[in-house]
Amino acid sequence: MNYQALFLDIDGTILRPDHTYSEHTKIAIEQVKKQGIEVFLCTGRPIIEIDDLADELGVESLIGYNGAYAKYKGKTILNEPMPENDVDTFLSVAKSENHKLILYTKDKNHFTTFEDDFVQTFKEIFQLRKNELFDKSLNDQILGITALNVHPNEASHYIINDNIRPSQVNVNGVVSAFDIIRINMNKGEAIKRVLHELNIPIENSIAFGDGMNDKEMLQTVGVGFAMGNADSELVQYADYQTKSSEEDGIFYGLKQLGVVKE
Repeated sequence: MNYQALFLDIDGTILRPDHTYSEHTKIAIEQVKKQGIEVFLCTGRPIIEIDDLADELGVESLIGYNGAYAKYKGKTILNEPMPENDVDTFLSVAKSENHKLILYTKDKNHFTTFEDDFVQTFKEIFQLRKNELFDKSLNDQILGITALNVHPNEASHYIINDNIRPSQVNVNGVVSAFDIIRINMNKGEAIKRVLHELNIPIENSIAFGDGMNDKEMLQTVGVGFAMGNADSELVQYADYQTKSSEEDGIFYGLKQLGVVKE
């Protein structure tokens, strides 16, 4: 197969539980790039917080906010904020349920409060630096939302219409956090648009992920890998399950396809 694009989730895929990545992961990316394969980081994280990691890995193209925003070698090719009415409704749900929200714009991470222990823990785990309090004047700029202090049986409160599904964040220490995923604008939909823009057939693409926010991504690409540490629900949507992020899962999976060598 003539593979032309590789999409990599970050947390639990590139990054290990201690937020480092293995040398084999970097080597795999270098080998892939030398073959002319386009490499994208494809994450729920805000793009403004992954520039350092992208630079370290030599990756110039990014999909962030669970698919709402994409850059190809510095050029914005996708920018799809949430509907303003939906943002209002999510804010109302969070207020009534005593949940906290992070609402992401392309420039900042906007918190409904900083006066909460779990908010501080989340900021530290994901190393969020560009933070401000939320202001409703930003309603038309929200690319993604994470709800905090949410018990799993409360996540359904955020299914405000048929276009929404909450996805539990698959990182140790943040089990009460849920990303708000849009059915019509997620990692899979972003990948479709990116591949169309680059004139790359879908079947010539590969992706690796570990969380349920990667479901549509793995369903979309030609070959989808669930990490060895993946959410058990995700595995059914992958073509293969590779080793964990701690066991060089990306390198191992790409070697299985014959894309990288020792």
